[in-house]
Amino acid sequence: MYALLTASVVPRPIAWVSTRSADGTANLAPYSFFTVASVSPAVVQFTSVTRKDSLRNIEETGEFVVNLASAPLIDSVNATSALFPPDVDEFTAVGLTAEPSATVVPPRVAESPVAIECGLYRVIGVGDSFVVMGEVRAVAVRPEYLAEDGLPEFGAIAPLSRLGRIEWGLPPEVRELPRPSRPWRDDQ
Repeated sequence: MYALLTASVVPRPIAWVSTRSADGTANLAPYSFFTVASVSPAVVQFTSVTRKDSLRNIEETGEFVVNLASAPLIDSVNATSALFPPDVDEFTAVGLTAEPSATVVPPRVAESPVAIECGLYRVIGVGDSFVVMGEVRAVAVRPEYLAEDGLPEFGAIAPLSRLGRIEWGLPPEVRELPRPSRPWRDDQ
């Protein structure tokens, strides 16, 4: 079922989650079951299939960071998906730069264009998985990735996605399409 679902529900954005264990070890791992859960309060969520180091660290400390997984970082994102022992710092192991966060203890990935700092909102067990919800405390966007309107520019941030099997999605073609001002009917 996992293979069928992950090959069918595509593309899936990647939450590149950084945490810190209670003893201070940094952890970094990608999760492709990721989305926004609420706007007010601002809550993002990702799903951990089984209990992993990231989930244990979040439950211990109540904090995490979702770093944007961008196309130039594809090899590093993939490298952090390896099953490292809990006492290994993935930042160091794969050669990434950990930088201090503004509002939480876990570090951000300095190379990532966007980081969403979160406090634990809730963990919900669902079958063999755990939906981890984090209330957004801060969003850091590197200035070079901002558009004129002050929001992240899609082409610049170049977000990765996961597809099925061992397939990754690169940033797709973007098409602007305004919302209709009224409901559409084909007899109009």
